[in-house]
Amino acid sequence: MNSNHLLLEEPMRMASILEPSRPSYFPSMTKIVGTLGPKSRSVEVISRCLMAGMSVARFDFTWGDAEFHQETLENLKIAIKKTKKLCSVMLDTTGPEVLVVNKGDHPIPLEADSFVVLTPDQEKEATSDLLPVNFGGLAKAVKPGDTIFLGQYLFTGSETTSVWLEVSEVKGDDVVCLIKNSAVLAGTLYTLHVSQVHIDLPTLNDKDKEVISTWGVKNNVDFLSLSHTRSGQDIREAREYLFKLGDLSQTQIFAKIENVEGLVNFDEILQEADGIILARGNLGIDLPPEKVFLFQKAAVYKCNMAGKPAVVTRVVDSMTDNLRPTRAEATDVANAVLDGADAILLGAETMRGLYPVETISIVGKICGESEKVYNQDSYFKNTVKYVGEPMSHMESIASSAVRAAIKVKASIIICFTSSGRAARLIAKYRPTMPVLSVVIPHLKTNQLRWTFTGGFEARQSLIIRGLFPMLADPQHPGGSKSATNETVLKVALDHGRNIGVIKSHDRVVVCQKVGDDSVVKIIELED
Repeated sequence: MNSNHLLLEEPMRMASILEPSRPSYFPSMTKIVGTLGPKSRSVEVISRCLMAGMSVARFDFTWGDAEFHQETLENLKIAIKKTKKLCSVMLDTTGPEVLVVNKGDHPIPLEADSFVVLTPDQEKEATSDLLPVNFGGLAKAVKPGDTIFLGQYLFTGSETTSVWLEVSEVKGDDVVCLIKNSAVLAGTLYTLHVSQVHIDLPTLNDKDKEVISTWGVKNNVDFLSLSHTRSGQDIREAREYLFKLGDLSQTQIFAKIENVEGLVNFDEILQEADGIILARGNLGIDLPPEKVFLFQKAAVYKCNMAGKPAVVTRVVDSMTDNLRPTRAEATDVANAVLDGADAILLGAETMRGLYPVETISIVGKICGESEKVYNQDSYFKNTVKYVGEPMSHMESIASSAVRAAIKVKASIIICFTSSGRAARLIAKYRPTMPVLSVVIPHLKTNQLRWTFTGGFEARQSLIIRGLFPMLADPQHPGGSKSATNETVLKVALDHGRNIGVIKSHDRVVVCQKVGDDSVVKIIELED
């Protein structure tokens, strides 16, 4: 992981491309978010997903009830203990999603060049001529010529289970649409997406609030994925709701950008959110195909400069049913890594796909190969230039630690942190070596009970590129006494040796507090 220049910028033997990659404890610096569902909820499969490289488990509440997801989560906990692999939990909300309701659960064939009526009357039977929707304001939101996409999983629109509609006319509360392609809708619910049209529904709806206040609180979720985020106000309202719940005040909110509204308000959203998820499924419908990559590059760059995680979705859709990705998909994963993404989010590929473990494994391998040719030198200079002078104290320490680690060819950076902020700042500068974040627990009380902090901070680093957490022993709170610091450092070094990321005579850069001072030091390991 110590290559500093892009592959094509330096001479190399083409045959070296075929050389197998050396196995590593960390499959890649880029993290993988896996959605757990019907095909990936047993202890055995989840264990294999963790071993393959999944570090964040996503629970998608657009389908399935709380009981189903709770059973899956309990299996995840068992798998974590079994594999000794940390994994954080992400709750994904439904958001302002418009659905077509098929109470009869029978296949509905739709023929190209025919017409179908979308009606808010949910008591009516779904047929090839009439589709009930759960939103009464659709007729007021659309106009003739608008594009509507309809499908069970919002894929690409090219498969036979998805259909494109064009609004022909509006009749009262009904919307008459021209069917653009033949398809057969199967199942009880289909998502309806109107391209570049505002849907007047709350971003955090009543169902979402119920799930968060019950399932979310019960399980102390690490991340809330706020679907269809359209403004900074959406984030503020969601955060206010989490604070009211108390137990979830530490939960990080990731804004899921799925439409043009989110794109237009991106800077405001980024300022308020803890991270960004580029939901390219819906986004690919709202934007012209030739514009999607431009938004991805611009959005990831802005996240990188802000030091906030950027997560890219919808990269290997074909692996839902196939053992290998297409050439375009493999290149897409690599480009996301080269753009600077922190994590790749897998949805249907792991939730209902036939090969969840293989998908995680191959995406991790592609990420690992891409990281070898990531132009860290250029990125580092751009980040320093963007931050400007004078730097803050913490920013200066973080950039200095990364610069030192690269200059001495360190195997790893070890960072002592209590809030996780110092480690995140180091990771912001994209060092070519792993950052071991040693989270120092602190004792706190709410007048009713004493608890140790640190668990949230450790798990929330599992979505940040290059950052790998380790929770220190509460009996040895680092950062106060020199002897204690050395004890915790020895534990961290032993951990690094045990997992194979450092060995004798390697150099290690350590970033820690000594009294009131922040110190960066270089140590060389003995036999």
